[in-house]
Amino acid sequence: MPRRIIIHAGFHKTGTTTLQATLRENRVALKKHIALRLRWHMKDIVAASRGYSTDQDPLALIKVQSRFGSMMNALPGMPRRTLIISAEELSGHLPGRGDLMDYAAAPVLLYAYWEIAKARYPQAEVLIYLSTRSPTAWLASAYWEHVKSSNMTMDFDTFSTRYIRAAKLDDMVAEIASRVPAPVYAHALEDCRDLALGPADPLLDLCNLPQPLRSELVAVPPSNERLGDDVLHAMLEANRIHKTPAARNAAKAAILAEARNA
Repeated sequence: MPRRIIIHAGFHKTGTTTLQATLRENRVALKKHIALRLRWHMKDIVAASRGYSTDQDPLALIKVQSRFGSMMNALPGMPRRTLIISAEELSGHLPGRGDLMDYAAAPVLLYAYWEIAKARYPQAEVLIYLSTRSPTAWLASAYWEHVKSSNMTMDFDTFSTRYIRAAKLDDMVAEIASRVPAPVYAHALEDCRDLALGPADPLLDLCNLPQPLRSELVAVPPSNERLGDDVLHAMLEANRIHKTPAARNAAKAAILAEARNA
């Protein structure tokens, strides 16, 4: 069984893609010490967690529990290794569209993961790790992600006012810590700028890796970085002008292609 299980459940727009890419890039070097289950390993769980976050239907939670339990039961032997389960969608959808005002579903979801992991491996230590970011930076990143990937036409000031509660990630960390009986660790993206492996370093600190191995791990370039303001504003305008999904998506694809070739 694993000696430790770390559940890294986001949050979105806090360097999670870079963190997961770093773990994947170093998976061979880490193999003797760490087992990985990343977002692309658990698409069914991610889909169920996102579904639960939209309406918090008890039946949707049962689906989350069933799928997470199936994953845990199917894990191979991991004697004395640390199991890292990492996907920002384990906390649900990215807030900021429609009535999804914040991460209110996250404490319920994380309690479910903790309970299932503890039942499967009662002797293992189960930890929760959360990546955070300043409210101002998070709001800007979340807004432009919605502009890029959806039909959002709302202006940034309106978005920031409406969804300010979602940006208070430190408050949500405290809420999770008060409701899930597991050690909860958090680290802000702003504090990772000068770290050798960026946002992956604080998570790896919880794994007690041998120092010689830590020094061999390689960094990856930042992933999913924000596009230039001119590109983002062009996509916002495309959302406002084009009324059909096909026309809108084609216009935004052309904007992105032009930006990449510039």
